[in-house]
Amino acid sequence: MSAPTELTDLRLERPSEGVVVLTLDNPDQRNAMSDAMTASWVAAVDELAQDRSVRVVVVTGEGSAFCSGGNTSWIASEPDATVDHLRTRMIAFYRAWLSIRRLEVPTIAAVNGPAIGAGLCLALACDVRYAAAGARLGAPFVKLGMHAGMAGTYLLPNVVGEAHARDLLLTGRLVDADEALRLGLVSRVIEPASFLDEVLATAEGIAATAPIASRLTKLALADGGHADFESCLQWEAMAQPITLATADLHEGIRAAQEKRAPVFTGR
Repeated sequence: MSAPTELTDLRLERPSEGVVVLTLDNPDQRNAMSDAMTASWVAAVDELAQDRSVRVVVVTGEGSAFCSGGNTSWIASEPDATVDHLRTRMIAFYRAWLSIRRLEVPTIAAVNGPAIGAGLCLALACDVRYAAAGARLGAPFVKLGMHAGMAGTYLLPNVVGEAHARDLLLTGRLVDADEALRLGLVSRVIEPASFLDEVLATAEGIAATAPIASRLTKLALADGGHADFESCLQWEAMAQPITLATADLHEGIRAAQEKRAPVFTGR
């Protein structure tokens, strides 16, 4: 399937089989979420959601930043806007960027540089986050005089726990990559020189796993996992037999017996 046409401030690339990289490409504005980038993002995610060849999606930023957040200049330019007008505009913006959560394949935020405000929320909306050494992350909404947005008050506690989320949201402070790792905000910190190569190697490893098992595992882990122990057992008692009935399961067993890498087809 070809990439969406006329993407602005966004690149869609396919560096290897099953792997898609979405690069926020507005480096002069530190990859702030322009209207054009937002429209391109929605088009790209819509396309990927329908593409069964996609097995993992990596999100990163061009240049020195991951994403500096939403382009809030329009708020200052509309001092007389009503709450209802602003609410309508903001919720559309949230839903546009959080649409990545609709993808059933694993998603990785490759935080190559600062991830601030809505930019951090975008990273939080991905399944896994890796940071380049030197990156800074934070949600300084209160320092701008505004409430957090783009599901920050849901996503951040879900990832780092309530205590750390309160600290970060109420102080608005930024953390470096090493502290982000300690907080559980990211899973790995990687040196910048090898950052994207290592992230893509991880993505290729995910893409090589059985697609049905991968998708079901992602669904099982959504929003912090199952509500309770019994719900987990009931889900797994359904999902595991689904994978046991696939051709990929038999390929995985044969590959283990033959001491070779499996070739999964999603059947």
